[in-house]
Formats: sequence, structure tokens, C-alpha cells
Amino acid sequence: MVPTLTVSATARPLLKWAGGKRQLLPQLREFYPFNYVRYIEPFFGSGAVFFDLYATGRLSGRQAWLVDDNTDLVGCYRMLMTRTDDVIAELRELAAGHLDGGRDFYYEVRDGRFNPMRAAFPAYTPELAAMLIYLNRTGFNGLFRLNKSGAFNVPAGRYANPRILDEGHLREVAYALRSRGVTLVHGAFDGALADAGPGDFVYCDPPYAPVSRTACFANYTAKGFTLDDQARLQHALIEASKRGAHVVLSNSSAPAIERLYSTHEARRAQLRIERVNARRAINSKAESRGPVTELVITNVLRPKMLRVGRVPASERSMANRTRRN
Repeated sequence: MVPTLTVSATARPLLKWAGGKRQLLPQLREFYPFNYVRYIEPFFGSGAVFFDLYATGRLSGRQAWLVDDNTDLVGCYRMLMTRTDDVIAELRELAAGHLDGGRDFYYEVRDGRFNPMRAAFPAYTPELAAMLIYLNRTGFNGLFRLNKSGAFNVPAGRYANPRILDEGHLREVAYALRSRGVTLVHGAFDGALADAGPGDFVYCDPPYAPVSRTACFANYTAKGFTLDDQARLQHALIEASKRGAHVVLSNSSAPAIERLYSTHEARRAQLRIERVNARRAINSKAESRGPVTELVITNVLRPKMLRVGRVPASERSMANRTRRN
């Protein structure tokens, strides 16, 4: 029997992910629309917002469409959903191997098993899914990075006692992704956003535009994510907003992003830029991880804006009607 969407206070992301939004959830919750028809996440990644909505019951009775262009990520999730016990069994063996071999075992798995199997098999297996989870738990800051040849090349992290196997958590994630109404798709963001219509809640967390020449973590796929891709995303979000979708986008405070969403077309689509404080979680130097300003681009009215009258009366009235519904 397929489980229905239920409240689960323990639901949290499976993977550590560059740009993951767990630490930013308190700020992002202010932009969740009061009422919506369907949830669409075109850059699923670690799925922090999806799991937050799921855990708090805000997906109850709604569909969720989760999309990502990373074949490893989607393959891993699908294996955990459909062959949960097999993935757990494989991960248990990897945890035992890491206990004995440490960093040497990490590189043995990465270079001797994971990358060759990825190149040889057209589809993910439970063994590959377990290896991805293992590498995520023990690699540098949980980063997922591919070189130009498409090989996973993240170095080993420096963890004294990483928690590689958390069986209860793995089963919770599998249960959430198998829930009725949840659809997981491998694909580009364009298709998901083209389908977004009136009343849908769209949350986009693309690879961030770099704020400096050395601050780019866009290699989630071999081809990366360029400024041209950011411009395509901006156009798609403008069109989705015009069709009546509730749009929320996270991105860096890079000047290129500010310019994209300060255009006349973006303003006409009722998209505005909000600044939020975040914490930089991935940097080779620990002292460089700290508070930064990030951007949220949205057409959703925050409760605080309604109280202080920062929007026209007609828009406040519409938002209040939506809230009552």
C-alpha cells in the first residue's frame, strides 16, 4: 500500500548538499504561501524545503513534483524508495569497511568502485546508491562535485566518527518519497516550470551564481550551471508568475542575479528581491564560513508586509482572502 502524506517531525534531508537550505528554513518559511494547489521543486537537491513541508503537514492532501537534473541524486533516491532494505544492507557493509580502513577505504570506494560502476551501468543499483550516501557522509563537507570528465572527485573529509548508517532516517526518507502524491523526476528545470500554473507553489534553489571567481559550486552535473542558465531560469519564473504560480527562488547576492531580477519584466511579474541572512557552510577555510547575505526572489507576500502596509491595499485584501482560505 502506498503511504499517504502524514506529519513527521523527524523528516529531514537524506544528503548533505552544497547550498542545502536546512539552516535557512526559518527565513524561508516566511515565504511559504498560505494556500496552494501543488508543490513544485525543479532543483530538488537535498530537498530541505520539501522535507520541511512534509514534516509539518503542509503537503497533506497536495501533490508534490520533485525534479532534479543530477542523475546520481535521482538514481540514489529511487533506489532508496524502491529497494530500501538492499540499500541499507550495502551501506552497513560500507560503514564496517570505513571503520577498518578510514581515508584509504574512502578512496578505494570512490576511485575503485563508485566511478567505474557509474561509467559502466546505465541505471543506478542499490550498491551505487549506498556508495553515494557513504561518500556524502565521509567526503569533504558533503560536497557533490564532478570533473569535466564526469567523474566524482571530492576528497575525503576529516571526520573522527561519521554517522554513516542511520537506518531509521533512511526508512523515513524512503517513506516520505513514496508518499501518495509525490512524484520524483529526472529532468531539467524548464519542463517543471513550464507546467507551473495558477495556485502552484514553486520553490527554486538552483546552483548559486558565484559572488567571486573562487566561490563557484555549480558542478552538480558535468556541464555545470552558467549565467545563461540563470537567465533562462529568470525567464521561466517570470512566465510562471504571470500564470499565477506562487514563486520563491533562493540565490546568491551576486550582482548578476540582482540585475536579472531588477528588470522591468521581473517587476511587472510582481517579483521582488528580499535579502536574508544565511551562513556559509562550504569553504576550504573554516574561518571563512560565516554569515552572508543571500537573496530570495518572490511574489509571495510575507505576513510582516501585510501588517505594516508595505503593499497596496488591493494586494493586501487579496492576500488576506487567500490566508483565510
